[in-house]
Amino acid sequence: MKTKKIIVKTNDFNYRVIIGSNLISNIGKIIKQNSIKFEKCLLIIDKNIPKNNIRLIKKSLRNKKIFLFYINANEKNKNQKKINIILNILLKNEFLRTDCLITIGGGITGDIGAFAASIFKRGLKFINIPTTLLAQVDSSIGGKTGINTKFGKNLIGSFYQPRLVISDMGFLKTLSKRELICGYGEILKHSLIQNKRFFKFLNTNFSKILNLSSPFIELAIFKSCIIKKTTIEKDEKEKNLRKILNFGHTFAHAYEATFGYSKKLNHGEAVLLGMNSALRFSNEKKLLSNQEYNLIKNHTHNSNLPYNLKKYFSKDDLKKILTFMSNDKKNNSKKISLILLKKIGNPIIRDFDQSVLKRFLIKELVN
Repeated sequence: MKTKKIIVKTNDFNYRVIIGSNLISNIGKIIKQNSIKFEKCLLIIDKNIPKNNIRLIKKSLRNKKIFLFYINANEKNKNQKKINIILNILLKNEFLRTDCLITIGGGITGDIGAFAASIFKRGLKFINIPTTLLAQVDSSIGGKTGINTKFGKNLIGSFYQPRLVISDMGFLKTLSKRELICGYGEILKHSLIQNKRFFKFLNTNFSKILNLSSPFIELAIFKSCIIKKTTIEKDEKEKNLRKILNFGHTFAHAYEATFGYSKKLNHGEAVLLGMNSALRFSNEKKLLSNQEYNLIKNHTHNSNLPYNLKKYFSKDDLKKILTFMSNDKKNNSKKISLILLKKIGNPIIRDFDQSVLKRFLIKELVN
């Protein structure tokens, strides 16, 4: 399949998302073709990235002065301490606003790097090279940055768009099945909130996508990115419409935080659990029909996606979950804001009292 390009239009500038194979060997050329100029660059790299890939990237950037910073990319390290280390590297080496920060890793790496870039001298050039399926279809596009605190996930952050996103399919071959399923959760989310035809494509080709078969994996990534692009172009700063991209995430972020950001439940798995909670809640509130609910439920079960909340939590966790849901940044009042589904392709935003969510979660965790 040929390399695909998507142009994301934002208030400050437009940038390209490039999707294809064997891209990292030509990163220097791609950057030049997109008119991004700089003398120095800091590469923030997930420690799990194969050394050969980093060697190819460095070789392609041989005309630049390169600095490296490796991180152990997990939610517990997504904090202010890591941001301060990055800022000190930039300051010590006299980076200018005309220089560049490049992240090579998944969503955590991208979030940390983008946030540091957004606050360094009020804005350093930023390029994102997402290496996980989850990052390629979601976090690398749209400009959301953020770090975690003890009060919850992504409560400190900014909107800061990249100058360029380069999604190389080669990175996906290094991922575990678990990581691929996590990325698939966001692809599924995009289909549910906007495109029933895309959902049917996923329902038919799930195995081919997870096996990275071409052109199915490229099409799934491309279609998912198009859905996110069109949404953020209409609402870049999440004032209204963009909130639908958080379908399942109010539950998911609370599940992650309650679990202490443990490796036993990563972000993609939490999103899948969160979407299932949102779907059941939508069905319980007579928003989503039994027919549509069962169609999605059967896809989840037949695809062996995480769905059983009781596997991870018990009634003893209820208070923590509700506390984190109440602290969610999408809430505009004392009520908890949820993105629910009326039917595939038709999301709706509704606010609920904590007591309503408490009754629902008790049934989820006990029955």
